[in-house]
Amino acid sequence: MAMTAPAHDDTHVKTPYGRLFVRRWQGARTDQAAPIILFHDSLGSVEQWRDFPAQLVKATGRSVLAYDRLGFGRSDPNPDILKPDFVGAEALRALAHIRDKFAIDRMILLGHSVGGGMAVASGAAFPAATEAVITLAAQAFVEDRTIAGIEAAKAAFQHEGQFDRLARYHGDKARWVLDAWTETWLSPAFANWTLDESLRRLACPLLALHGDHDEYGSRAHPDRIAALATGPARAVLLENCHHMPHREKPDDVLRLIAEFIKTTKLNHPRK
Repeated sequence: MAMTAPAHDDTHVKTPYGRLFVRRWQGARTDQAAPIILFHDSLGSVEQWRDFPAQLVKATGRSVLAYDRLGFGRSDPNPDILKPDFVGAEALRALAHIRDKFAIDRMILLGHSVGGGMAVASGAAFPAATEAVITLAAQAFVEDRTIAGIEAAKAAFQHEGQFDRLARYHGDKARWVLDAWTETWLSPAFANWTLDESLRRLACPLLALHGDHDEYGSRAHPDRIAALATGPARAVLLENCHHMPHREKPDDVLRLIAEFIKTTKLNHPRK
């Protein structure tokens, strides 16, 4: 018999910059286990996680929260152009307000692509509250392969129907979403960006998952993430996998995450 999908509830969280759409899936554990908070990729949204959050709840027993960053999905529009420090700024501009809304004093942070960088930066910003960080296909610096992949994607969005698929999730914010990704990452002002400083301040356990055929970054990214983090860290290269490990290799990804959370000595901060 198929398992019932975990219940979820939707809400908006007010911030000084605009409202953020948040969806929370309830876990089965009753021991006040730290929830897992998801950070989406550069074109992503809550809806684009598809069934991964529900599967993550089943695999770990923990509650899961995902949110649309400002300007994405069902969150309010973002009137600003992204600045070079936008990855690190997410901790205070968004996560701090989500933590306040849901009274989260302990958390596990999980991010995909640029969201992985945000998970790392947020863990460094809130070390006393972060039990662990997990990255999926995260970038640690701006690599030639990253630039080439974004340029190819930008060209592909000129083809008929491609932009409509983006608008399905972001509505009239879709053009801002696309430009926020391509124009920020291709800007000379962003060329020297790295996660290095945040990684050196990250003391909690870390798991970095990455596809061996990722079109936006070589294995240098998970290797660098694991090498620079000051806490216990592990990098795993998934075979025959591109930039969407949670869609391409869902069973492997869920198993690795569940084992990591279960067997790793997590950072348990004081309340």
